Amino acid sequence: MAALPEVIDEVLTLCAEAARANQQCAGRRGNVVWLTPETADEVMIVADLHGNRLHYHKLLQLADLAGHPRRHLVMQEVCHGGPEYPGENGGCMSHLLLEDCIRLKTQYPDRFHFLLSNHEMAELADYPICKGRKILNLLFRWGLQTMYGERADQVREAYLSFLRTCPLAVRTSDGVFISHSCPEHCDMVPFDPTILERPLTSDDYRRGMPAFQMVWGRDFRRSNAEAFARQVRARMLIQGHEPCARGYSTPNPHQLILDGCGPYASYLILPVGQTLSQEEIVQRIRRLHQPAAAPTAP
Repeated sequence: MAALPEVIDEVLTLCAEAARANQQCAGRRGNVVWLTPETADEVMIVADLHGNRLHYHKLLQLADLAGHPRRHLVMQEVCHGGPEYPGENGGCMSHLLLEDCIRLKTQYPDRFHFLLSNHEMAELADYPICKGRKILNLLFRWGLQTMYGERADQVREAYLSFLRTCPLAVRTSDGVFISHSCPEHCDMVPFDPTILERPLTSDDYRRGMPAFQMVWGRDFRRSNAEAFARQVRARMLIQGHEPCARGYSTPNPHQLILDGCGPYASYLILPVGQTLSQEEIVQRIRRLHQPAAAPTAP
């Protein structure tokens, strides 16, 4: 049974409010949110969640934004994954986690930042993602149909209106650059950083374009990370996108990858305005759960 009309109307209103909050966010410059000691004491960074609302709610408790008025929270990649609605074509329920993030943006418009990631960009561009012999975009639409019935397309367009306004990165004054991923082969073909400064268009979501490259790349070579960091004027890159056996990985001295979805889901709280080494940053990583032991790093 589809949601009540008044519930659907509330979702549409929240999407519009969250889109305005993205556009009017204090510290937003182009497609980047800048954090400085004047606007933030610390930032909590969470990577891919993929429909895991249990992780989301625990992370919100840990973030305690109400109790820490100068703490910012960065999240990314919630679409596709997690539980599905009952029935053969019930579909993916991850759209509910996207709505959670949209609602949170309206509650903390200047302190919650949802980064554009590859699975959300896939929805924007109708770019098919297939995993486990399933087309995730189709499962996502089936989930919307299950929840919202004949108004599913209207709700989906409201989601997309929000996603079009999401930043590509968060940057701190001490040189940390937080994005979903890193373009490939930046050391061979320089990345175009002007994508961070100008409004995005539908063409930017196409394969091969700079915005697409920023959320899909999996080139963890040291020379590539060094080149990208130099091109975006950063000292340290903190990203998601890649599953990590122990909840995080450090593939090179310039890059830290967090995984917020797996059994060793991790998060990071960084002070803003302090220049920390990669080792000092790693020491601040915490696991969402506290398992008895983690796999040995490769």
